[in-house]
Amino acid sequence: MSIDLSDYSIIKEGEAEILMHAKNEVFYNKTQVNNRDISIAVLRTFISKRKQEHEAKLSKRTKAAKKVSEEDASEPLAKEAPTESDMHEEKSNGECAVPEETSLDEPHCISEEPVGIMEEKGQGQLKPPRVLEALSASGLRALRYAREVEGVGQVVALDNDKVSVEACRRNIKFNGSVASSKVDSQLADARVYMLTHPKEFDVVDLDPYGSPSVFLDSAVQCVADGGMLMCTATDMAVLCGGNGEACYSKYGSYPLRGKYCHEMALRILLASIERFLNWGRDKVRDDNIRRDPNLTKEVDTPTAPSLTIWSHANRYKRYIVPVLSVQMDFYVRVFVRIYTSASAMKSTPLKLSYVYQCTGCDSFHLQPIGRTVSKNNSVRYLPGFGPVVPQECSDCGKKFNMGGPIWSAPIHDQEWVTSILADVKSMKDRYPAYNRISAVLTTISEELPDVPLFLSLHNLCATLKCTSPSAVIFRSAVLNAGYRISGTHVNPLGMKSDAPMDVIWDIMRCWVKNHPVKAQQPDQSGSVILAKEPVLQANFARAVASLSKAQTKKVARFLPNPERHWGPKLRAGRQITSKHVSLLGPEAVNGSMNHQEDEEPNSKRQKTDQAALAS
Repeated sequence: MSIDLSDYSIIKEGEAEILMHAKNEVFYNKTQVNNRDISIAVLRTFISKRKQEHEAKLSKRTKAAKKVSEEDASEPLAKEAPTESDMHEEKSNGECAVPEETSLDEPHCISEEPVGIMEEKGQGQLKPPRVLEALSASGLRALRYAREVEGVGQVVALDNDKVSVEACRRNIKFNGSVASSKVDSQLADARVYMLTHPKEFDVVDLDPYGSPSVFLDSAVQCVADGGMLMCTATDMAVLCGGNGEACYSKYGSYPLRGKYCHEMALRILLASIERFLNWGRDKVRDDNIRRDPNLTKEVDTPTAPSLTIWSHANRYKRYIVPVLSVQMDFYVRVFVRIYTSASAMKSTPLKLSYVYQCTGCDSFHLQPIGRTVSKNNSVRYLPGFGPVVPQECSDCGKKFNMGGPIWSAPIHDQEWVTSILADVKSMKDRYPAYNRISAVLTTISEELPDVPLFLSLHNLCATLKCTSPSAVIFRSAVLNAGYRISGTHVNPLGMKSDAPMDVIWDIMRCWVKNHPVKAQQPDQSGSVILAKEPVLQANFARAVASLSKAQTKKVARFLPNPERHWGPKLRAGRQITSKHVSLLGPEAVNGSMNHQEDEEPNSKRQKTDQAALAS
């Protein structure tokens, strides 16, 4: 290889190695090792589940074919040939009549099954999954997929920056024959590429610098039926309520600033992906062209797949099933499977809700967008009943802020979480960030899957200005009242519970009776809450299930950062200066600045030599 390694530093992560120049030419963030590790774990589980599903379909198909053949064998051999009028009647009734003498290569009826299943019928063998990394930068993630995940097929690494593509190709060669045979680096606009390759990839990985909103409309169409979309959002200030109007313009939801804001960010991202799946393709394409007129040339080329067949009237009929949703470090990441079903798509309004958050206390309530009414064997989809709250909070008398819509259905598949965690534990040596991702997955496995958002015990006590009960005592009181409660991976102090807010406040009133507080102003939220007598008499006796299994075994669930300056890094191409010390650390800043100083005299010397030659 004609590469001068003296100009580069070798970075090893997992089984992949990349060459990084001292300049900030190509983006790389060591912190994202957690992101890459958990993505590899999910991809391994996806390949295993995909294989099991394929085998189950083949087995079901074989049994059905065997049953049909047995029925045919039991019928009399001599059959009366159908007349021409009979065949005409069958066609008029909407059934597909097949003549006796026809070619086996010509299809007679168009099946309504997904495209993936149709291909499997013709081939009978499951192809290795194709993976698309839409924003590859150095290509580290694509290289790790190719080298560490067994059974993965082609990995396409895209980037629209020439320097990044050159670095990615250099790293592919540096990683040997396995990487060279599987990873393909291409210079392309990810939006155009995904729009012109509909349903061609089993896994699409989106990990942009900032918001993924501009890529979602094309990404959801690039995923094959039953495939997976992995999506990261790092614009947490926007998603967590720091800039509500920006969040609404990007994701179509308004955030609220509460202790649960990071989980709400996850649910806003999921709701945004689901809504993109329900748009028509013409609308998606027009939106992209309106944002970037240059896309017209790419999309409308004769060689590109026809996009007009998917009209706005003929909806996508696709929906998502989240298998894992994680908030880690400074970002949120979701893993969703995408399916096509017109009937299942009707349930989308049932999975979305608005949130009413009281401005005076921690009370919040969810307003589902839709509901169903069952009659006999039919189901009707209707608008949700509302409002779920009065104009003023029934607990403290203050007004409500309204946010959303958010994804209010489960954000994890507990069966998947269990499988992923088991895989991680069985291969701990192959995950550089094993301690962190196993701790997160352990906490997720113990979350209540059907309870959106969570409460903060410290915030409840701050409202009442009382001493805080221990988490065990509070959990016991909720359990003894007949409700469920769990922790959350988002916040070590957060608690998920299906207990209504009036029960929560009754428990706190009983606690304050045993632990009195100083008199407060009568118009304060805490005073209004405590002025009411509790309807429920709380039982603070320790419950058996007040500690989770991980807490009982003293398994670490929330770990500190492994080193200082563990967070976001500068965008590629920006010059590193002394003002970035707090972000990168003194060693990284000094090393980069020294390298820049070494290059400056060389550039000046070249200019002097050129001037002398010119004279």
